[in-house]
Amino acid sequence: MILQNIVGLIGVTLFGLPASTSVLMGSASLIGGHGTAIAWGPQIEQISGFAAAPEMGVAAATLGLILAALLGGPIAKRLIDKNTLASDQSDDAIVRLEFDDEQNPQDVINHVSLMRAMLAAHVAILLGFIAHLAIAEAGLKLPLFVPCLLAGIVMSNTIPYLFRSLPWPARSKALAVISDYCLLVFLAMSLMSLQFWALAELGGPILVVLALQAVMTVAFILGVFFRLMGSSFLAAVLSAGFAGFTLEATPTAIANMSSVTKRYGPAPLAFLDVFDGYTIADITDERANINVLATPEAMTSLPFPASPVERIS
Repeated sequence: MILQNIVGLIGVTLFGLPASTSVLMGSASLIGGHGTAIAWGPQIEQISGFAAAPEMGVAAATLGLILAALLGGPIAKRLIDKNTLASDQSDDAIVRLEFDDEQNPQDVINHVSLMRAMLAAHVAILLGFIAHLAIAEAGLKLPLFVPCLLAGIVMSNTIPYLFRSLPWPARSKALAVISDYCLLVFLAMSLMSLQFWALAELGGPILVVLALQAVMTVAFILGVFFRLMGSSFLAAVLSAGFAGFTLEATPTAIANMSSVTKRYGPAPLAFLDVFDGYTIADITDERANINVLATPEAMTSLPFPASPVERIS
């Protein structure tokens, strides 16, 4: 994350772009993915006055996704073949979704489970909005989704323990359906409001900086990450996931690791490690973006960004 933002800062400096756009060439678009890039784009546009900031973030995230998908498998193949590695797990140790278990209400998607998940999400949004107002009054500027995310984390780590008899939708399939649907609607609304023609003069800088990011990522995985993880088969699978995770997001990491394990053998622990790492890195990434943008100029910018719907109108 730090290296990505350093490369992004070097890139925007070389091409004479505003320094605050460096996070859109770094961790906000790559580790954060399209959602984080779209959320931070309007903020950076207001801070820097750079009109193409939202489009730059989406373009970087898209190129990062392509690079992540292309690099993950070959990296793992090189490490496995070069070090003669093999899986030590049985063929039954695979990661998959089980069939619905009607004995467990959380595994069944119906109107009750959907309404319960929607209620929990709305309460988290309400608490996050209240926290956002307090944070804005304190002089710190950040997207609305960050305090909402933190509110959901706090709720999921307190309510099930304080009210044990209360059904909680965390990790339920009903909540997963709502999450996927809302993300797709958010991306569709945001992408419709983007002005991609503003990228006409930024194609070269984006390609150069993303190429540097890819080279840095591959070098870090081969020289540091693989050895740090133990130079084992698990480390090779994690390396494929790490390439997907750092250049795009968790879904690409899962896809990379799934492709590797289907060919070379299972590594179920790798999937758990990626999910845990994503939770920590996502929060850390938001904090890093806040620190980068916490400048006197940012503090005096408008308190609320225009929503995708407002930008359309």
